[in-house]
Amino acid sequence: MPILLWIIIASLLMSLFAWIGLFTLILSEKHLKKIILPLVAFSSGALLGGAFLHMIPESIAEAGLGLNIFLIVLLGFALFLLLEQFICWHHCHLTPSEHKKPVTYLILIADGVHNFIGGIAIASAFLVDIQLGMVTWVVAAAHEIPQELGDFGVLVHGGWAKKKALLFNFLSALTMLIGGVLTYFLSGFVNVIYLLPFAAGNFIYIAASDLIPEIKHNQNLKQNLLHFIFFLLGIGLLWSVKMIF
Repeated sequence: MPILLWIIIASLLMSLFAWIGLFTLILSEKHLKKIILPLVAFSSGALLGGAFLHMIPESIAEAGLGLNIFLIVLLGFALFLLLEQFICWHHCHLTPSEHKKPVTYLILIADGVHNFIGGIAIASAFLVDIQLGMVTWVVAAAHEIPQELGDFGVLVHGGWAKKKALLFNFLSALTMLIGGVLTYFLSGFVNVIYLLPFAAGNFIYIAASDLIPEIKHNQNLKQNLLHFIFFLLGIGLLWSVKMIF
């Protein structure tokens, strides 16, 4: 199957996760938070596992062990910090009552930018290796599920009609397809191997700055232990994939 088709299918499948927000209509906020936080812990481990066990090693294998790889990782990390500082980026993994209505528009904008960069990451991985592309997709999907659950809940709580919230959340998710296709057509002018450590830096930032802070301040020892187990499961999944393949 052509690489472009892999990228398109992967991007569209990821965009469909926007519809998972329907589950927030079934669950109470109490039960929603119980589900979201373990998923956040799992996705933080998966993001770090994907970055350190797959993307960075693959970059080194293709481009050689040089300082430039790690500088690009830091560049990817720093860019997300810049985005957070200047467009008030914040991934939503909290329950609707923990946000105010004006944040609904910000969430859509930030989510669109996030998905666009996610498309770049997935496409660059597929361009290097199909298997790496699949792994990167799984890592991104692990993060996307709790994010979309929270985003949709906040939009509805902020006064959006359910159908409108679903539609606009899906439209913001489609920017992943734009990022992926654009990366494919620009790959002839850019060495895509250097997009991998850049994406790894993005993943490390999201895990360390956005996800882990949401799970580490719980005063319940049992919950903290549960979150840590899910964090290790996220890393373990990516380690297992590395060992098997």
